[in-house]
Amino acid sequence: MTYRLAHYALPLLVGLPLTALADVPRVAVDIPPVHSLVAKVMGDRGSPELFIQPGASPHGYSLRPSEADALDNADLVVWVSNDLTPWLSGPVENLAGDARHLELMRVSDINTFAYREGATFDVADHDHDHDHGHDHAHHHDGQDPHGWMDPDNARRWLDAIAQQLGELDPENADYYRDNAAKGRQALESLEQDIEERLATSESTRFIVFHDAYQYFEKAFDVTAAGAISIGDASSPSPARIEAIQTMVNEEDIHCVFSEPQFNPQIVDAVFGDTDTYIGVMDPLGVDLTPGPELYDALLNQMGDEIQHCTNAM
Repeated sequence: MTYRLAHYALPLLVGLPLTALADVPRVAVDIPPVHSLVAKVMGDRGSPELFIQPGASPHGYSLRPSEADALDNADLVVWVSNDLTPWLSGPVENLAGDARHLELMRVSDINTFAYREGATFDVADHDHDHDHGHDHAHHHDGQDPHGWMDPDNARRWLDAIAQQLGELDPENADYYRDNAAKGRQALESLEQDIEERLATSESTRFIVFHDAYQYFEKAFDVTAAGAISIGDASSPSPARIEAIQTMVNEEDIHCVFSEPQFNPQIVDAVFGDTDTYIGVMDPLGVDLTPGPELYDALLNQMGDEIQHCTNAM
């Protein structure tokens, strides 16, 4: 297999010998948070290529020619799972059949959960035990693929990414492992910081736009009470809107969070006439600059929003 260097990675590598440039694996990744984790591990050796544009919904997407080329030329493809991007299995097999494939939700010993059912979540199902391999019985549509919201998963993924890169580029395997170790340490510090900031938010109840945050909730002991939309690309039914409105009127719901890539009028239609605090929570980092710092900024951003919600109580 011939390794090709991503063209936009060249500025990062000015000054390296040409022999080093020829050996950098070319990596294609699906969403900005995964791109950030891969970039942490690759460090100064190169940059991964995003084949789903920032701001686009990963649940349904049509590859541009340049993005298809990124897959076609990849030595390693890293993506979350077929549950997040069911449309991707064909392009990965057809365009990147000779590349290595790393499906992150299949990495061993990570935290996994099933989708929650209904517009309103049963608080009793909010399991604060943060053990590996959870498989709740209340299946909605298979495994919830939003596993990057859990920093514990991200730490394990850093190691899996380093292993794949080290096997493709053995001369720099120690470099990738060292970067993964540094990334794990940084995430441990970040997790502790967010835990301390959200220590008073355990009783804060909020509504999210769609059920994408339970990994974050379980990692940091906070509770979403329900979701407006069944999926990030679907409009809620009248019955679902009614169930959410009833919950807000009858229970102690403090906040609702919209998402920047979707129509805010849906949220306004449900909460516009209430005193509920309306914030923005973004699972993909749409407004953040892609790169190694995005993942940490994403978790910080979500922690900030829940803090604002708690302070608004």
